[in-house]
Amino acid sequence: MTTKTIERPDLDERTDHDERTEQDDDTPKVFHYVKKDKIAESAVMGTHVVALCGEVFPVTKSAKPGSPVCERCKKVYARIKK
Repeated sequence: MTTKTIERPDLDERTDHDERTEQDDDTPKVFHYVKKDKIAESAVMGTHVVALCGEVFPVTKSAKPGSPVCERCKKVYARIKK
């Protein structure tokens, strides 16, 4: 008894994940302002954080200098700093 491998080049088995580019993998479009003490907890434990704008999400990436910031978070932060 022998086994043959049949190639099917016409079959597309890609998923949405495979079709993503490196740039839009799971990188947020904008970064949010979050309480500092909650960032590490979320990154380690997977808990969700609440941004100043009210958005709720788990921390998966850290912002680098020049990263886009949520406009609503900026406005709230500016009001708090006064």
